[in-house]
Amino acid sequence: MSQVRATAKFLRISPTKVRLVLDTIRGDRAGDALNRLKFMPQAAARVVEKVLKSAVANAEDREVGDVDQLVISSCWADQGPTLKRFRPRAQGRAGRILKRTSHITVVVAPDGKAAG
Repeated sequence: MSQVRATAKFLRISPTKVRLVLDTIRGDRAGDALNRLKFMPQAAARVVEKVLKSAVANAEDREVGDVDQLVISSCWADQGPTLKRFRPRAQGRAGRILKRTSHITVVVAPDGKAAG
């Protein structure tokens, strides 16, 4: 098995916001992506950084290849369950607040076997 993945589930951040960060690192080397994530202002960058570090650690544990040559072959954010909350609105009505969650998956592979 040449690809290794790491997943974080039920994170309290919208998948739309996470996808913006994932789109910037897709296809990069793992080291370069970690550097870029460290300096991104988005809150989702911290979460994606943890998942990427986990994927690299998984690859190192399974001895897939040289850790310095790992490439992010694919990454995605799926929608998790939505928490429904209500806030008071005008004239006795209730406004619905949707608190979205996400499942983030990052797949790393050695440089020669990166599959998009």
